[in-house]
Amino acid sequence: MGILAFETSAKAASVAYMEEGRLLGECYQNTGLTHSQTLMVMAEDLLKQCGKTVADVTAVAVAAGPGSFTGVRIGAAAAKGFAWGRELPCYGVSTLEAMALGLGIYQGYVCPVMDARRSQVYNALFYVNQGRLERIAPDRAIALEELAGELAKLSEPVFLAGDGSELTYNALSPQVSRLVLPPEHRMHQRAAGVALAAAGKIAGGEPGDGASLVPNYLRLSQAERERLEKTKAEG
Repeated sequence: MGILAFETSAKAASVAYMEEGRLLGECYQNTGLTHSQTLMVMAEDLLKQCGKTVADVTAVAVAAGPGSFTGVRIGAAAAKGFAWGRELPCYGVSTLEAMALGLGIYQGYVCPVMDARRSQVYNALFYVNQGRLERIAPDRAIALEELAGELAKLSEPVFLAGDGSELTYNALSPQVSRLVLPPEHRMHQRAAGVALAAAGKIAGGEPGDGASLVPNYLRLSQAERERLEKTKAEG
């Protein structure tokens, strides 16, 4: 099983290739260039560097949200397009779960966070026991103040992950003494985590229906919120 995975949910973009449970390669870029300009070039280069071709890819995976509305759409479109052309299974995975898997913590809590603006973060919570991941809280948009109250009750280290780590650490560390800020090179979303999450779905027998894959934004975009507020005001 060769899994080609895409991660475009935030500023950084990455592509990974995993075969039979082994990560053979990953291409990562955090330059601010538009994902639509770089993603497929990265995928092509990565396969070539791994000594593989598109014929070796047997499944496609993508971080399906939450995250940047534009970024998630680009990743989903790229994954579905690649899968459709060769009739491959296509798996959308939780961006937050992929972040937790990619961090690679062996014991303790993993708290993925992405800046959702308005003093909120996109967040989930996982407990890792000897490398096995258990979900504690669902994917959600949550106020930092509310998250602080939850994390302060935990008795083991809480490892942050994601591009909202610094924001969360600065806001919550006075209240949450067990909070751990990852190093910068481990902080961002990575396609390797997406591949790991998809491998779990494949092992569980999920079919990977690309036609039904839709982004999970968790909340409305700013334009949609403004339109809804305008409609209510006019009503």
